Amino acid sequence: MRQATISRTTGETQIEMAIDLDGTGRSDISTGVGFLDHMLTLLARHSHIDMAVKAVGDTHVDFHHLTEDTGIVFGQAVAKALGDKRGINRYGDMHMPMDETLTRVAVDISGRAFLVFRTEFSAAKIGDFDSELVREWFQGFASNAGLTLHVETLYGFNNHHIAESCFKGLAVALRRAVHIDVRMIDHVPSTKGTLSV
Repeated sequence: MRQATISRTTGETQIEMAIDLDGTGRSDISTGVGFLDHMLTLLARHSHIDMAVKAVGDTHVDFHHLTEDTGIVFGQAVAKALGDKRGINRYGDMHMPMDETLTRVAVDISGRAFLVFRTEFSAAKIGDFDSELVREWFQGFASNAGLTLHVETLYGFNNHHIAESCFKGLAVALRRAVHIDVRMIDHVPSTKGTLSV
């Protein structure tokens, strides 16, 4: 059972998250930040990862801490649920269209945390959500999941579509990368024999 539950409490946020990598995309998301809830719900749906999230934080300041910390906790949960990564495909990628926008996302569950994020927004806000926080979420996730993640928006102008294409692209790329190849069920997909740092 590739499942994980993570609880994280700091002076800024309190987050509880449970995931199942072999789910059907069910979600129960409550962060108090509508746009973040929307992104996490579609991430669960298109990754087929069941996800339950309950998060509160210092949103009277802004949404930064809650958004970043939710990415951190999701990364920790994915890393824990993957265990020794035996049998996984390891790699996944997706060109995600979202109306006028196209974003390319590539994942390597390598044990090496690295993010390349080549996506720009033309406005500071998407509704009441700071658009720069999209990158912060991805940074928190990649760093704590221990994977290499490339996100590049090739074109697009609607900022909501741009953000959504990043999360949906990650969802599909991640779904492909964590998928178990039954032919390799007893093998770690690395010539080193490990995907740990």
